[in-house]
Amino acid sequence: MQTDATPLNLVITSLKQTAARCRSLETSERVTLRATGLWRVFPGQIITVEPRKRWTYAKNAYLSGKITASRVDVLALGLMPLKLQDHGVWDPDEEYWSEEGEPLPEYALPIIARGPRPEYEMEQVLPSDDPDDPDGDPIIQSNDLKDQADFVAASKILMQLLDADLRCLDAHAHLGNLVFDPRPEDAIKHYEMGMRIGELSLGAGFDGVLAWGAIDNRPFLRCMHGYALCLWRLGKTTEAAAVFERMLWLNPSDNQGERFNLHGIREGRAWEETEG
Repeated sequence: MQTDATPLNLVITSLKQTAARCRSLETSERVTLRATGLWRVFPGQIITVEPRKRWTYAKNAYLSGKITASRVDVLALGLMPLKLQDHGVWDPDEEYWSEEGEPLPEYALPIIARGPRPEYEMEQVLPSDDPDDPDGDPIIQSNDLKDQADFVAASKILMQLLDADLRCLDAHAHLGNLVFDPRPEDAIKHYEMGMRIGELSLGAGFDGVLAWGAIDNRPFLRCMHGYALCLWRLGKTTEAAAVFERMLWLNPSDNQGERFNLHGIREGRAWEETEG
């Protein structure tokens, strides 16, 4: 690490109740930060810290200081893009769109007109998952705890996944789910971070299909879905509609029901009108 007087640029990798696990943006050294205002930051965010005190305990580095700035810059994180596995060609003529004799849904017309496109499955990163122990899936464990209203324990599992690898998109998505109902303004940060990390794999001008049926695509699509719903809830309907439209192009079978969300926005309905 640098001298005590030098501001540090740190990447948040996970959060505890009173501390944040970080890595140095410049050296990749890991450190546990104690500072006020940690409730405002989230995994994947880059913060600037004015150090006050440093110490080592049980061979782990600790730091206390003041957070003076924060930003989101996914490219600066230095993450390796998730791999895209080629699944051949997606053909709209082989897709079910409507019952015979019924008109095609409006959203499908430009997608069908575009014709066949390449189809992919995005690599899913899930640290500590044991394929020989399906009951040991950390996402399932976290969801079970959430259903039991143990949100602290549920969050802890997800944070541990991100501390191991910020590319665990499902951890970002489920962190968003934990606070979606009470605090959409916080949930959107988790969803967007997962979405932006996933987009590193797509590059500019991506025109392929990421079907929901390829299960490793689901974490990315969950992040996009949560992000768009939060935009809608927060009154950013134009931005929300653009994300829903993009999702229909990525997953034309629309397993998440984005066509209904898009229709609701175009009818001028508030998100609350769709609930209940």
